Amino acid sequence: MSSGKPQKPVLTGQRFKTRKRDEKEKFEPTLFRDTIVQGLNEAGTDLEAVARFLDVSGSRLDYRRYADTLFDVLIAGSMLAPGGTRIHEADQNKVTAHCVFTSEEKHSSIRLHAQVFHKLIRRYKYLEKAFEEEIKKLLLFLKAFTESEQNKLAMLTGVLLANNDLPPPILVGLFSEGIVKEGISACFAVKMFKAWIAEKDANSVTMALRKSSLDKRLLELFPANKQSVEHFSRYFDQAGLSELSEFLRTQRCLGTRKQLQKELQEKLSQDCPIPEIVVYVKEEMKRNGLLEPAVIGLLWACLMNAVEWNKKEELLTEQALKHLKHYAPLLAVFSTQGQSEWVLLLKVQDFCYDNINFMKAFAKIVVLFYKADVLSEEAILKWYKDGHSSKGKSIFLEQMRKFVEWLQNAEEESDSEGEEAK
Repeated sequence: MSSGKPQKPVLTGQRFKTRKRDEKEKFEPTLFRDTIVQGLNEAGTDLEAVARFLDVSGSRLDYRRYADTLFDVLIAGSMLAPGGTRIHEADQNKVTAHCVFTSEEKHSSIRLHAQVFHKLIRRYKYLEKAFEEEIKKLLLFLKAFTESEQNKLAMLTGVLLANNDLPPPILVGLFSEGIVKEGISACFAVKMFKAWIAEKDANSVTMALRKSSLDKRLLELFPANKQSVEHFSRYFDQAGLSELSEFLRTQRCLGTRKQLQKELQEKLSQDCPIPEIVVYVKEEMKRNGLLEPAVIGLLWACLMNAVEWNKKEELLTEQALKHLKHYAPLLAVFSTQGQSEWVLLLKVQDFCYDNINFMKAFAKIVVLFYKADVLSEEAILKWYKDGHSSKGKSIFLEQMRKFVEWLQNAEEESDSEGEEAK
């Protein structure tokens, strides 16, 4: 049924005018590259002029859109294809001779290039993330570069890391299997760490590695069959980076000690026989190169953590002496050196000071250890004279005074008896 209303005419062949902002701008990285290459070639070797050119050009060139092209040219001299090969490398108009890869392989030269990047990213903050991605990409392309180019990139990375222009996590690319197998990763790391230390110091390197958890992956710079502390230390020592090999040894030792402490706690909680614990600890010492003074400190900590202590002071002392008397034979096995005995005495002192209910138990624990042949007379006298720490010093020295006097008198009597025998 017709509504009676006339139908609206239909327009055909309509043309809609596209607004300029709706038009898609053509992506032309090659034109961008040509402009950057021309500017760099005109600036020549004057890196101050390069920095000024990049500063001014950012207001008319789309750095945000062509960031990867910009950084490719500044580092490698031209655009890079996937894998790291240079695009149009044969055309001199498409390549600049003024980039990181063509600079001298010297710290001073690479540092000047690093300053160009620093100024550029400080001026155009939005390039920061793109620059990080660029370095990550280049690390994956290392096989495509010459040894000299790899070295220069390593030095640049080290300088930039030292000055916080790059975050340490960008280094994960160094653990890629392809470059690890060929020894490129380890060689790159050596050059990079050397530049980093030359720019700052070894402490800044180790702190950054620890904060980014890369300290746990350092051995992965080498193939699986060479991932040992010994190989790492030898390689880095020969390269003049003994600070890093020492750092790794310390970190690995700490990790080993944590694992040992965890295992000991478990054995103690299960009332494992003392001879069995002794065998286990000795095997771990041999396997991981642990020294007796470190082990005695661990044993003390484990023994004191293995008990839920009574809250009443008088009952707690009795409980502690009974517990320590039982495990004194265990401690005696690992306190055969003067250094170990001194470490144990300091551990006992620190523990009693930090746990106020143990303050009055200090001297009783020391006497117990003396009678059980855990601590020697010499170690106790040395501690009393000048080996104690400042924690609770006056209280603990007073507690030990009578026992120390007794030891000294016994020593004098023994000396006089010896002289009479002569």
